[in-house]
Amino acid sequence: MRITVCLPEKPEPWVQGLQAELPDAEVLAWEPGQPPADHAVVWAPPQSFIDAQPRLQALFNIGAGVDALMKLSIPAGTRIVRLDDAGMSVQMAEYVCHALIRHFREFDVYEAEARAGRWVYRKPRERADFPVGILGLGVLGERVAKAVAQFEFPVLGWSRSRKEIEGVRTYAGEARLGDFLVGTRMLVNLLPLTDATRGILNKTTLSALRPGGYLVNIARGGHLVEDDLIPLLDSGQLAGATLDVFETEPLPAAHAFWRHPKISITPHGSARTLRRESIAQIAGKIRALSRGEAVAGVVDLERGY
Repeated sequence: MRITVCLPEKPEPWVQGLQAELPDAEVLAWEPGQPPADHAVVWAPPQSFIDAQPRLQALFNIGAGVDALMKLSIPAGTRIVRLDDAGMSVQMAEYVCHALIRHFREFDVYEAEARAGRWVYRKPRERADFPVGILGLGVLGERVAKAVAQFEFPVLGWSRSRKEIEGVRTYAGEARLGDFLVGTRMLVNLLPLTDATRGILNKTTLSALRPGGYLVNIARGGHLVEDDLIPLLDSGQLAGATLDVFETEPLPAAHAFWRHPKISITPHGSARTLRRESIAQIAGKIRALSRGEAVAGVVDLERGY
């Protein structure tokens, strides 16, 4: 069995880790002209890599999102397998809870007052007035929803198909998106990026949130219509936004988001792939496929996730 690793940088640790997990396999970092592989471990590979792999049984993506692969021409019959979690869900839960509590408790205001040398109290706010809505209830979204619920905020969740999560009021399908939005004050986006979800965070949907709404986008920059955000912030319809992902990355130095006082920016780091956990998961799935068993995380090419 041959496994090839195609990553934009530093494939060697992945090659070494997979070789240790699968000692009977041949694991190589991809170079043009190599013999074709049975399995591939990738992140944003070029089309030339795909074209050189006519016999791939499975293409393992080392992130949760597979939108970069959906742009390529993949041979029919090739499974695309995404990571189920591999340590990302707890990181996203941390990120969202930090953004939520920082805004709800107005720690950003306290920081500004402290820098100015002012000792000022803020009136406590009610959790019941800050329902948190999670767009996307996959593995990552469910973990985030459960983490937020631990702080006793009302939690809502929306997904394409019906989900039942203890402590979360769930909505499903296009017909219920509006009901979900009007009940939400802090909106957290964890949707996959597909043709159907591109631009879903726009003037119409964000204006439907409760007054003083807040946006946290940790999925993909393509979900947000960037030109719609600042007018909503300036009008007061939205109280602020925490953004980890952008249409263009790195975010250009001249972009207006850098300078807006109601926007907090992080450089696409809400959850990083943890190599050790990812390698163990991928190796386990390769073993299962070799035994003819089904594996979790296989992408539905029609839905794009």
